[in-house]
Amino acid sequence: MNRTKLFENITGKRSFLCVGLDTEYNKIPEFLLREKDPVFEFNRLIIDATASYSVAYKPNLAFYECNGTDGWKSLEMTLNYIRKNYPDIFVIADAKRGDIGNTSKMYAKAFFEQLSFDAITVAPYMGEDSVTPFLGYKDKWVILLALTSNSGAADFQYHIGEGMRLFEKVLSVSRKWGNADNLMYVIGATKAEMLGEVRKIVPDNFLLVPGIGAQGGSLGEVVKYGLNDKCGLLVNSSRGIIFADSSKDFDKVAAEKAHEIQSEMEMHLRAHELIPK
Repeated sequence: MNRTKLFENITGKRSFLCVGLDTEYNKIPEFLLREKDPVFEFNRLIIDATASYSVAYKPNLAFYECNGTDGWKSLEMTLNYIRKNYPDIFVIADAKRGDIGNTSKMYAKAFFEQLSFDAITVAPYMGEDSVTPFLGYKDKWVILLALTSNSGAADFQYHIGEGMRLFEKVLSVSRKWGNADNLMYVIGATKAEMLGEVRKIVPDNFLLVPGIGAQGGSLGEVVKYGLNDKCGLLVNSSRGIIFADSSKDFDKVAAEKAHEIQSEMEMHLRAHELIPK
């Protein structure tokens, strides 16, 4: 999916919500456990409930890989279901890959050719040759980890060298590898005040922002510091939507939570004149 189409979807749905499909087996409502594939059935119901409020889904691969071959089947079925029923949805493989060039080339082939994801999260630590294999696909995206929302981010990401913090170095150097049409960045919502600093370096790139909802990040603060003239944001909520309820009505509650976020997003888009008032 190209940048123009992504922005059209954002303005059309009046939303920049990404729903994280971090599907923990032990949190799936009990009545679904008798299904042949409880993970897929859970995802299917969540997707049907939230698709009208979201522009993206982000399966976190750890929650599928831990189930072995069955997990990969659940992931592939989930992706195929989205492609068949909601073809305009942007789908992110939250895989956090990153390795030497020939290995990254195989990862890129797996996620962009075999599984047809639109984007993949990539760790930048090994440098340019570990990232560029993912950038060689038309209308596919690399989402580079830059400033994360976990407590351990302080161990390295704020380290100062050559007059800048490490996350700023990542942004500054990596922006030369791709462009605003194929390179996004992960910036945690709990670091919302840093988005202003991020925007000084990458004013045009989309930012994938996890951390609102269960992690306590503020959507208003994210918008204040991170919005640009093409929105430039995909804001993710996972647990706060998909595990908001564990009853037989879990999907209806998920829809309500997604709608709440979408409504606030619509308000911000109108206030910034990205959609008509």
